[in-house]
Amino acid sequence: MAKRISTVGILTSGGDAPGMNAAIRAVTRAAIYNGWKVKGIYRGYEGLINNEIKDLTTESVSSTIQRGGTILKTARSEEFMTEAGRTKAYENLVANGIDALIVIGGNGSLSGAQALAQEHDITCIGLPGTIDNDLYGTDSTIGYDTALNTIVECVDKIRDTATSHDRIFFIEVMGRDAGFLAQNSAIAAGAEAAIIPEDQTDIDQLEQFISRGVRKSKNSSIVIVAEATKDGVGGAMHYAERVRNEYPQYDVRVTILGHLQRGGKPSAFDRILASRLGTASIEALIEGQRNVMIGISNDQIVYVPFTKAIKKDKPIDKELINVLNVLSI
Repeated sequence: MAKRISTVGILTSGGDAPGMNAAIRAVTRAAIYNGWKVKGIYRGYEGLINNEIKDLTTESVSSTIQRGGTILKTARSEEFMTEAGRTKAYENLVANGIDALIVIGGNGSLSGAQALAQEHDITCIGLPGTIDNDLYGTDSTIGYDTALNTIVECVDKIRDTATSHDRIFFIEVMGRDAGFLAQNSAIAAGAEAAIIPEDQTDIDQLEQFISRGVRKSKNSSIVIVAEATKDGVGGAMHYAERVRNEYPQYDVRVTILGHLQRGGKPSAFDRILASRLGTASIEALIEGQRNVMIGISNDQIVYVPFTKAIKKDKPIDKELINVLNVLSI
C-alpha cells in the first residue's frame, strides 16, 4: 500500500475546532518527511467538489500550530451528501493525483469520508476534530480541551455576577447530544448542576437541582446546560423559563456561550494531541490502514474503523455525574 501513495490530500470539515491547524501541520510535515507530496483542500468537501486544491509545503504550515480555526477553511456541503456530488469529489481527487485523503472533523465529516471510501477506490483516514468529544473510540478529540477551558473561564466570570445579585444563571454550552462539555465544565467551575442528555431519566433534573441546592442554603447558583437537541427540546432558555413559571421567587438569567467556545488558541494538550494524531495518520497509511479514524486510548494511538467511530455512542462516565452531585451540596 505504501508504494502506491505519492500524494496525500487533507481537508477540514464541519465545525472548526482549536488544534485543527496543529493537525494540518503534523500531517503535512509527516507526509513530506516520508517523501510524499501534500495537497490542501480548501473549504472541506465543498472545496473538493469545486476543485479548490493547492500544494502544501513545510513553509505553508509554519507558525500555524498556535492558531485557532483552520487555515484550510471549512464549510458545509449539501452537494457532497449526494452520490453525484461524491463522484465529482472523487474525480477531482484523481485529477490532482491524490492517492489518500485525510479528513479532520466530527461525526458528519467522518460519515462523508466513509461514504466516499465505500463508493470509490480511495483510502480515507479520519482525525477526530470536534469540541464535543463525542466520537467513539478516542478518549479525547481535537479541540475539546481548549473549549472546556474557555467555558470554565467564562463561568468563573459569570459567577461573580451571580453571587453579587443572588441570581441563578443557566449557562448553555455546545454538545447537543453529548454532555461531555457540560458535565466536565460544571465540575471544573464548581457549578451546582449540569443538565445533560445522558442523564435524562424519570427524575426531573431541574427539580432535583432546585431541591438539592437553592432550597437549602444557596441564593446564587450556576447550572450548565447542554444546548437543545435538533428537535428543540431542552436548552438554557427552556429551563430558565420553567424556573420563572414554577419558582418565581428566584431571579434567573441565561447566558448562551455559542461560538465563543470554538475560538481561541489551542491549549498545549490539544496541540500535542493534534500533532500525535496527525503524525499517526501518515504512519497508518504506511502500514496499509484504510478507512479508519485515528484515536487515542489510555495515551496510546488506536485505529478505529469508521463504522464504530461514527455509529456507536460514546458513553459518559456516570461517576462524573456522581462527583458533581456530591460536591454541589
